[in-house]
Amino acid sequence: MRGTAVLLASSVVFASALVGVSIGTAQETDPGERIMNASCQTSCHNVRSIQTQAMDAAAWTKSVQTMIDKGAKVAPNDMPVLVRYLAEHFGPIPDGRGKEIVLNTCTMCHDLNRIKLGRRSSEEWEETLISMLNEGAPLSDEAFGIVHAYLSKNFGIE
Repeated sequence: MRGTAVLLASSVVFASALVGVSIGTAQETDPGERIMNASCQTSCHNVRSIQTQAMDAAAWTKSVQTMIDKGAKVAPNDMPVLVRYLAEHFGPIPDGRGKEIVLNTCTMCHDLNRIKLGRRSSEEWEETLISMLNEGAPLSDEAFGIVHAYLSKNFGIE
C-alpha cells in the first residue's frame, strides 16, 4: 500500500511542481516578509525561532514590541504589517498530540499558513507525508503516525 502511495505521491508532487512553475515572472515578496527579513533576522536570532512559535496577532504584537524594546529596528508604520505577516504565516495551530512535531519538523520547509490551508482527506495527508519523507523529512515511523493523525484531525476534510 505505501509503495503505491509513494509512487502516487511522487507523481502528485512532480505535477504540482510543473503547474507551479512561473515562466518569466518574479513572485512579489510580501511587505511583511521584507520587514521580517530586514528587522528580525539579525544577530539576535534567525527565522527558525520565528517559524516554531505559532502565536496569534496579540502575542506577535507583544513579542515584536519586546524585540523593539531590546533594540530591533521596526518603524511604527511597519509594525502592523509585520504582525499581520507573522500571524498569517506563523500563526497558531490547534493544541494536541502532534503539534510539536509539526512545529519542529514541517516548518523546516513550510510555513504554518501552507499547512493550515492544505485541507486534505486522511488518505491525502498520508500521501503528502510519504512525499515529504521522500524529500527527506526527518519523521520516524512513530512520528509519522502522530503527525498523520494530527493533520487529519485538524486540517482534514470529510
